[in-house]
Amino acid sequence: MSSKTPHILIVEDEPVTRKTLASYLDSFGYRVSETDSAEEAEAILARDEPDLLLVDINLKGRDGLEITRDLRSRSEIGIILISGRTDEVDRIVGLELGADDYVCKPFNRRELLARIKNLLRRTHALRALSRKSFRFDGFGFDPTIRQLTDRDGTVIPLTRAEYELLRVFVGNPGIVLDRERLAAAVTQRRSGVNPRSTDVLVQRLRAKLGDDPRAPRILATAHGEGYVFTALFD
Repeated sequence: MSSKTPHILIVEDEPVTRKTLASYLDSFGYRVSETDSAEEAEAILARDEPDLLLVDINLKGRDGLEITRDLRSRSEIGIILISGRTDEVDRIVGLELGADDYVCKPFNRRELLARIKNLLRRTHALRALSRKSFRFDGFGFDPTIRQLTDRDGTVIPLTRAEYELLRVFVGNPGIVLDRERLAAAVTQRRSGVNPRSTDVLVQRLRAKLGDDPRAPRILATAHGEGYVFTALFD
């Protein structure tokens, strides 16, 4: 990660939980902002965009799910939902709306800290990747605008899952990526994706790239292990 101190925004309307968590994260050197409402959270986001958002689902007024949905439509900020309920539906809906992680109260603070560290590392890497554009085998891929183009500059439409998978591949050239890791890259934004379904996504990407699976130029199969991005960058 960069030397910039990560900024975490806590949106929690239970004051003891909010203050305790803010103090705990501050003790580990994070810059912490806190609020009990969606409205004030928006003001903080507008003037000083945090790196990560910890938001309670059960807020008064606009709840954590609404905040997640609205924020994810315009930002790749890391989002961890916090809930006092253990309802599986809340977790699934939260992840489908774009949350990166979900924890239930009462939570173990050290476990939450580990999740925060992992998410900050991931979002930092994705932001670094999003500042680059790539050319390979005649194709252009610009993660900033989520666009894949062919040799003639024609845009090749990608679903969000296909885009996320291709982003992982170009960010790890020459490295064998197993199905679990590829599935995890996609399931950060949705539920219902399992390691084997990545085979279908790879097949779809190969079709759009004109990559013959019998003699792949771009996405090679590492039998018994996973897949590897083998194209050379222009």
